Amino acid sequence: MKTKNRIHIIDVTNRDGVQTSRICLSKLEKTMLNIYLNEMGVFQSEFGFPVTRHETNYLSANLELAKKGIIDPMRLNGWLRATTGDVETAFKFVPGLKHVNLSISTSDQMVKHKFKGKMDHKGVIDAMQKAVKKAKKMGIKTIGVNAEDASRTRIDYLVEFSQAAAAAGADRVRYCDTLGCDTPDTIYTRMYTLARKVKLPLEVHCHNDLGLVIANSVSGAKAVIDTGHDVYINTCVNGMGERAGNADLVSVILAIKYGNGFKDKYFLDERIDLKVAWRICKYASYAFGVDIPINQPGIGANAFAHESGIHADGALKDRRNYELYDYEELGRGEPEIIDTGRKITAGEYSGIKGFRNVYSRLEVEFKNDREATKVLDLVRYANVHNQKPLTTDELLFIAKYPDVAGKIFSMTPQD
Repeated sequence: MKTKNRIHIIDVTNRDGVQTSRICLSKLEKTMLNIYLNEMGVFQSEFGFPVTRHETNYLSANLELAKKGIIDPMRLNGWLRATTGDVETAFKFVPGLKHVNLSISTSDQMVKHKFKGKMDHKGVIDAMQKAVKKAKKMGIKTIGVNAEDASRTRIDYLVEFSQAAAAAGADRVRYCDTLGCDTPDTIYTRMYTLARKVKLPLEVHCHNDLGLVIANSVSGAKAVIDTGHDVYINTCVNGMGERAGNADLVSVILAIKYGNGFKDKYFLDERIDLKVAWRICKYASYAFGVDIPINQPGIGANAFAHESGIHADGALKDRRNYELYDYEELGRGEPEIIDTGRKITAGEYSGIKGFRNVYSRLEVEFKNDREATKVLDLVRYANVHNQKPLTTDELLFIAKYPDVAGKIFSMTPQD
């Protein structure tokens, strides 16, 4: 029997999400997101930029966590421009890198008005192929090639470009709706044509400029599955991302699990565990400093709220009258604790006694004051690093993996 093709999730919060204008994440926050994404069963996290010097210690530290089995089996991939120079620099700075996506623009608009005569359409393909071959030669295990602005690229050229990527040794091609200008109909037609002619798994990378990001993502995924290939949807936690954002991680999963016409033909990666959704979305909201909209699917405060008399009555009789899925499935429903009295916190000016009290409440005991002082120093660094109070999971991470944490908090200045 033929194996059923699957829809996998490649989350790009730590690459595209952090490019959201006016906000950012610390390296510890990016690390925590990788840990949550792994728990959630995400196939791959695009965890950063290997040629960016301030990322290198964080990237190497996360690859160390992967080696230790802490971030496993989720893959960690770096984003590079499709140039041999980027590939060489990435290996110099982050030698443990095993998975990459190489990106280059393909539309007439970008080739003409972004490259400004430095590269033509043939040059784009040549540069991409050289970068893929260089990455293969240097030991990269899997390579995705990104066609930036694919939705505005002539389909015949997009096919030529993608076939050239396959010939050079790429494992996947990423169809980027960079400006969010596709519709469910256009992206289905274009991705169906592309997958049928290129005969490779494709990635769907959509933006939300027209409010169609979830519809476009699942429509593009359906097209690839219909040609008999696996497909990978790019997501960001809470729909973060440049301009109007990327495809929201939880919304994409809910659409595939509960959207009409999906259940019997289109199958989500079995590792996906929605019970982590509540924790990862709440953490991302805290880390980014961006509130979750009250009407956000599955996670928003009103996602399971009923005010209309008819709706409230129907939901009380049987929740399925007005609720498509259960809040428990998303990890919601745990009682929330409200602090009403004295609280000792751990911060950049904490003393050893108050600090040990904080950790004893987390059921973490230190062998001696020396071990406690080492972790306290790291917690102080972490508070300066995050510029906000640490969460329970962050405190536990630092206590469990102090050596890795120390690498995450340090940056190497440019030589």
